[in-house]
Amino acid sequence: MAAMFKRLLIANRGEIALRIIRTAREMGIESVAIFSEVDRAALHTRFAEIAYPLGGRTPRESYLDIGKVIAAAKATGAEAVHPGYGFLAENTKFATAVLEAGLIWVGPPPKAIIDMGDKIGSRVLMRQAGVPIVPGWAEPVADAAAAVRAAKEIGYPIALKASAGGGGKGIRVVRSEGEMEAAFRTASGEAQASFGDGRMYPERYLDQPRHVEIQVLFDKHGNGVHYGERECSIQRRHQKLVEECPSPVITPEQRAAMGAAALKAARAVGYEGAGTVEFLWSKGEFFFLEMNTRLQVEHPVTEMVYGVDLVREQLRIAAGEPLGYTQDSIQPRGWSIEVRINAEDPTSGFLPSTGTISNLRLPGGPWVRLDSAMYRGLEVGLEYDPMLAKLIVWGPDRMSAIWRMKRALEELNVGGVRTGAPAALRVLREARFKSGDYDTHFLESLDQKDDILGLAPIAAAAAAVHRWNLARRSALDPTSARRDGWKARGRARQSPFSARPLDGTPRPEAKS
Repeated sequence: MAAMFKRLLIANRGEIALRIIRTAREMGIESVAIFSEVDRAALHTRFAEIAYPLGGRTPRESYLDIGKVIAAAKATGAEAVHPGYGFLAENTKFATAVLEAGLIWVGPPPKAIIDMGDKIGSRVLMRQAGVPIVPGWAEPVADAAAAVRAAKEIGYPIALKASAGGGGKGIRVVRSEGEMEAAFRTASGEAQASFGDGRMYPERYLDQPRHVEIQVLFDKHGNGVHYGERECSIQRRHQKLVEECPSPVITPEQRAAMGAAALKAARAVGYEGAGTVEFLWSKGEFFFLEMNTRLQVEHPVTEMVYGVDLVREQLRIAAGEPLGYTQDSIQPRGWSIEVRINAEDPTSGFLPSTGTISNLRLPGGPWVRLDSAMYRGLEVGLEYDPMLAKLIVWGPDRMSAIWRMKRALEELNVGGVRTGAPAALRVLREARFKSGDYDTHFLESLDQKDDILGLAPIAAAAAAVHRWNLARRSALDPTSARRDGWKARGRARQSPFSARPLDGTPRPEAKS
């Protein structure tokens, strides 16, 4: 049995840093949190055994600075580094720097990251490995004219995609030859600005596709398993909003076939650790989309259905331990749904929402899980990703999970900033979602012209009732018209439905 390391640096922030800290603590591993000036009072700095300052306010000055992160690991005596997701999680230079520093990298080999990070190169590898891919060109096209020639071979509509793309950037759908030049120029320019690589490749655009992904695990001894599929088709601007496990359209036979394809894809690049192979599913067929060589944001739904701690498995694998089980022992149970709680305004095109969290009411009850870094007094700015939390529920079947998520969302209240929770609630109420008949365009198909959420009458009525209550209390006792609590016997008290502010400062900083 391989010896487990004793101290782990988490090269991330927010809810994923907390998620990793909690599992590490259960395993007897000390955690090192790193933080920027913006995150000096963040929860991950308070929960970790050691908090180390990186300085700076922007990601480039802190969490994206490879030299600073490696220096933090050395200064604090960390033996291993977990990248979480985002930031440097899929950065081959960082993975290589961690290994060259003599540290354990909680992730796949750098070469696997390189192989799967290039959309064009990975398509070639998958075709060679016998994994089904969407019909299209495996080589990048030089310009719009070349893309037109490719489209004549593939057939319209086509999707122009950035070779180095991700997060929905550098993608345009082209339905006719007349649209090609403008679409190519826009998509290539966006890709160049976002990734420093403007190469594009064309592939067949699948109408009414579903985004279905398979969770895989490989140890360092050649053993690999998959933990079924996640349905991630509820998206806005190619960013996921609602995820569920399993998918309402995947049969046990298709699950086995997709799982086998995902394992084949991972083996083709010598994969180790936790990874996700993403597929497009349409009319019973599935095609390789890409592989995320890291832990996914939506990993909790898999954990809830399969009873596995994926972070624990990552740490075990990184330490050299064998999986210790086979595919036959992995069985799904029930249904799980996750909603991302982002600081954004769904009534204004999901634009970022900033401010200070002034009130916080968190949901609870049986089989409700909240992965969160929120607290009352948290300042939400534009420096980092807008995700504040992930709300996850489990139920014995899909409808039970839907009803539980609706109840949990109705309990949640985040004051001071707007969140996308009302949009998720709208999705859960839709008959098409309940029936499982939806695709990646579902959110766009909702009536968004006047009121995307259909909440204007409800909000107006609630505001009127609130104003009436304030006026009534004020008439009885002018000192009681408070927004932050109620007054009794001359002493203001906090509402029982308001989270108390967390007090304290980060743990003592390690000396550099």
